[in-house]
Amino acid sequence: MTGLFSHGPTPLANTLDFPDDPGLLGPGSVSWRVIGDASVFAGGIRALVVQAAHAEVVAGVEDHSTYRTDPLGRLSRTSVYVTETTYGAMPEVEGAVEVVRQAHRPVRGTSERDLPYSAARPEMAAWVHNVLTDSFLACYQAFGPDRLTEAEADQFVAEQTRIGRLLGADPLPETAQGLTDWIVNHPDRVATKAQDSAISFLRNPPLNPPVKLGYRLLFEAALTTIHPDIRTQLGVEPAKRAAGTGEKATAALRWALGASPAWQVSLVRCNAPIPSGLFRQPLPASAAE
Repeated sequence: MTGLFSHGPTPLANTLDFPDDPGLLGPGSVSWRVIGDASVFAGGIRALVVQAAHAEVVAGVEDHSTYRTDPLGRLSRTSVYVTETTYGAMPEVEGAVEVVRQAHRPVRGTSERDLPYSAARPEMAAWVHNVLTDSFLACYQAFGPDRLTEAEADQFVAEQTRIGRLLGADPLPETAQGLTDWIVNHPDRVATKAQDSAISFLRNPPLNPPVKLGYRLLFEAALTTIHPDIRTQLGVEPAKRAAGTGEKATAALRWALGASPAWQVSLVRCNAPIPSGLFRQPLPASAAE
């Protein structure tokens, strides 16, 4: 299943060049714990689904994205961005944000509602950022190894607003409930043909059979965490027992892969304690020395 997210550059390849730099969030953050868990795989897919509910955001995706010819590219690019902004040293965080800013500049046009859109506009950046934050949180709460307290969930959302501000996103709700309410009640949640096209693709992307099997399990699991009103708009309903299957699939990934190696190497960069039993993948040679 990790093949879904590994079709781009390796994130944090040179992170040890920045010793003792905690980055934007740091080892004590809730974000390192949430983004480092296997539930992030379902969260990434959920974000792509929910982002399609915004009429102008999905128009930008349909008009400018290469996802039909490169079905894993968007997911992988999102994964690299999330990893580097969450775990990176500050030069890596700033570099990841600038890559996204440059990619967004040419994304402009007119939606089928005859409204102009620009990916660089704060409100469009806010939809993408906020849905991503909400998706990671929802899937961690559903499929993570434990459940965050209300205070921890609010802290996660508040931490993620620091990333959103660097990207120029606005508004940025700072509590978990405020974030969910903002998404569910968003005025630009409008069903469109572009939405239908995007969801049709996300239901059945052209992936090779082993990858597609893993994708389908995570896709169905992700649907169980989406607010019913948004599911109705998007025309998606999870398969029976999808939540239980998602829990098992995520637990299997957690057992096989352990926590994110980006989390581990960032702890090394920060000279922070490394919890025993949490990581299973070997550190890069430069970090293991």
